[in-house]
Amino acid sequence: MNDKLAQLLISLETNIKNALKKMDLAAEKILIIVDKKNHLLGTLSDGDIRRFILKTGNISGHVKDCYNKNPIYLQEGYNRDEVKKLMIQKKIEVIPIVDNNNQVIGTLIWSNLFNGSQKPITPINCPVVIMAGGKGKRLDPFTRILPKPLIPIGEKPILELIMDNFNQFGVNNFYLTINYKGEMIKSYFDNIDLKYNLIYLREKEYLGTASSLKLLPANFPSTFILSNCDIFVHADFSDLLAFHKKNNNALTIVGAIQQHVIPYGVIEFSYNGFVKKINEKPEYDFTVNTGVYVLEKSILDHIPENELFHITHLMDKLLKKGHKIGVYPVSEKSYVDIGQWEEYQKNVKNFLI
Repeated sequence: MNDKLAQLLISLETNIKNALKKMDLAAEKILIIVDKKNHLLGTLSDGDIRRFILKTGNISGHVKDCYNKNPIYLQEGYNRDEVKKLMIQKKIEVIPIVDNNNQVIGTLIWSNLFNGSQKPITPINCPVVIMAGGKGKRLDPFTRILPKPLIPIGEKPILELIMDNFNQFGVNNFYLTINYKGEMIKSYFDNIDLKYNLIYLREKEYLGTASSLKLLPANFPSTFILSNCDIFVHADFSDLLAFHKKNNNALTIVGAIQQHVIPYGVIEFSYNGFVKKINEKPEYDFTVNTGVYVLEKSILDHIPENELFHITHLMDKLLKKGHKIGVYPVSEKSYVDIGQWEEYQKNVKNFLI
């Protein structure tokens, strides 16, 4: 068994937390479920996990609770051209190969079968607004000279990489809200060749992340994506939009599932100081706001004029008024944050691999 195949195999009894970790490590969006003798039992995709989390509200479950029991698979002697057609038709990235005893002996991976090309992406007809007007104080003193959106990762600034990522999904119109060192941002993009359109929304003064949305034109589309300028999210944005529409959400948050181990014994004690329990190096999981959202234009009416108002204020207001806010979970490594030096240094190397 080769190393790549071993990375994709997982048992029914594996908990979902570890399945997510293995999925991130394998860098594929699907795992293959086998028994102790490597007989094929099913598959587990990131979509399967997402549906389980949304149904239960947590990730405290096991692979057996959410896997696909009827996966598409191949047997030895398959026709390569027919498989290509199948993968295109079903939009499958990984297909297990089994022998006559139903034991998994290999896999077909899209990038290998199609000579390194990526799976076709369903385009979205949706503009993207990127909030690029902040001062980037968490990256001080670097941002005293260079605005945060122009912080380089490799040969491009993070803002350009974010737009390139959305452009893969057919996004051609980007609206940049600018303020701090906005002329520098504009100058950079005015002097390079771009394959998409940029429209600048200039704030006269900084009034928060949501207030700048009041600068959008009256004929702006009813549904749009909003993103911070210092984060990168690997997600199927066509699936995100479909999820948003299906659930009739006023606003949808892309949330990254995080798992953290406390490297100490955590003490539980009563009011009088008596120790009740010591949890040694407990692991906690939670979902964090990535800073990428889908919004309906109608909710912008809830943003006050000329008042400091952040996107979090808007969400609080929507919840109080009974509007639906949804969350679209992605895995931990689908989210890259460069908003502060520690995160930049930790993530930039992995980002370029």
